[in-house]
Amino acid sequence: MEKQDLRVIDQIIQKDYKNLQGRSAIMDCVARDSEGKQFDVEIQQDNEGASPKRARYHSGLMDMNTLNPGQDFDELPESYVIFITRDDILGYGFPIYHIDRHIKEADDSFQDEAHIIYVNSRKQEDTELGRLMHDLHCKNADEMHSPVLAKRVHELKDTQKGVELMCHEMEKIYSKGMESGEKRGELKSEGNSPFHGRKHIKDGIVTENRRNLFIAIVSTASCNENSPVFHMIYESILFINAPTVFSL
Repeated sequence: MEKQDLRVIDQIIQKDYKNLQGRSAIMDCVARDSEGKQFDVEIQQDNEGASPKRARYHSGLMDMNTLNPGQDFDELPESYVIFITRDDILGYGFPIYHIDRHIKEADDSFQDEAHIIYVNSRKQEDTELGRLMHDLHCKNADEMHSPVLAKRVHELKDTQKGVELMCHEMEKIYSKGMESGEKRGELKSEGNSPFHGRKHIKDGIVTENRRNLFIAIVSTASCNENSPVFHMIYESILFINAPTVFSL
């Protein structure tokens, strides 16, 4: 993006985009900047959670929930779907991938202003982006490049208040996973063996809520509205407490 004057003016964590005609989706962090551009920032540990078609679907859901009845299609804002992944999902060895629609015959961009970005966190070069990716894998706040993230991780891991907060949020996530697993187990078992329900309780906790630990800390995070380009991603990580998301 290379936009040093980017200003995030609002953001929603775990934004639930409803689709009455089909599948809905909950997005990790949806933000809007001072120019009205929209951003969806996703932190993904598993390859299947960051497929190109999922990125396409997220982009479409943001568009579907943007315009009011009667608004012109040209009023759609520019949008970015950003997947920060543990592995190199696309497999070309680049630290970042910018994906845009292209007119083949004219060798020109399509100008729909819908962008998809993949960030490969395995690449931790000595760049602004590389240092940020390094911090995502860090367990120790003292080894982080970003003082903002280091301070937040220190507060959560090394202070009594932070530890209590983490324990409280873990209990909430555990309860949510149990409830989700029980519901899924009931649907699957339909009165059969109770072990079906137990399996889905485990799945609900392990596969859905491990990453959500970092999303649950939003209430104590702070936002720097004057943050430059990758500090928008810093904010998203701060809100979802992701500095150790890839090191669990």
